[in-house]
Amino acid sequence: MCVSMVKQVGESGNDALSEAGTPTEDSFRVDKFMATAHRISPADRTLLHELTVGVFWPHRWRDLDAFISLGEGYLAVDEIGRAMGSAMCFRAEPDFAMLGMMVTAPRLQTMGTGRWLLRRVMDELPNMDMRLSATRQGYRLYKEAGFVPLTTIWQHQGTTRRVQLPDAVPGVTARVMQPEDTAAVTALDTYAYGAARDRTLTEMLRLSDGMVVERDGTICGFALRRRFGRGWVVGPVVAETDDIAMMLTAPLINLSEGEFVRLDTPVKSEKFNVFLSAIGMGVYDTVTEMYLGHQRRPLDGPHIFGLAAHSLG
Repeated sequence: MCVSMVKQVGESGNDALSEAGTPTEDSFRVDKFMATAHRISPADRTLLHELTVGVFWPHRWRDLDAFISLGEGYLAVDEIGRAMGSAMCFRAEPDFAMLGMMVTAPRLQTMGTGRWLLRRVMDELPNMDMRLSATRQGYRLYKEAGFVPLTTIWQHQGTTRRVQLPDAVPGVTARVMQPEDTAAVTALDTYAYGAARDRTLTEMLRLSDGMVVERDGTICGFALRRRFGRGWVVGPVVAETDDIAMMLTAPLINLSEGEFVRLDTPVKSEKFNVFLSAIGMGVYDTVTEMYLGHQRRPLDGPHIFGLAAHSLG
């Protein structure tokens, strides 16, 4: 079913979020364009790809297929079928969701399309805690919607060169991840993420190879690597310290020596930053992690050193 806005959005596109989100008609006007919005399905992959290319995101079709399979949301199109914007959510527990794939066609930014789509998704998540990764262009919109900034996410990327494996942390050993590690890895991810995202993690495990670290025979950290965008992404990464995060990620990055690798970290760590930059993965950009409701990230113990993706957390 198509959903809609109740008012024309043009010069008034900076109105409060709540004024642009009440669905009562089957279409809405953005500037000179009449638009409708429908639920995203696999058939929308081409249009989603056009949107991401338009804002210079690196997503390939395989990446969009994964997001569509894991999430739900809306795609806005104009009268002749051109994509205008998208917004998705990725549910974890019954009271938590990650928002992502928040894309507006460049020609329509500031005209209200993103605001309306955000409201459509949020209206379907009543009384839920939410989290998202805000670009500079979207930061004001999310702040107006009530999201609170939490931390900066540093996007490290580049063509890698071989790195000497760091010294092992005393009492901690690293090894290649095995299928029988799934339960322990899932438990660690749930703690570090702040919610059980079993469906998302199951898909990440299917698409990835990985490393784990053990202390006294118990898994205390993990890292995954999969194809993404221009090359590879290392994430999620869950570790207790910088040194353990380096133990986990160095072998995976070496597997991609000479290739393009990306790692998005919410951890402000000079040591980890220097380590990644020395491999050829300097800081390319930053986004702001924001939340609505309860702040779910743990303040101690294992925490996330690398995101699965900006849209997945």
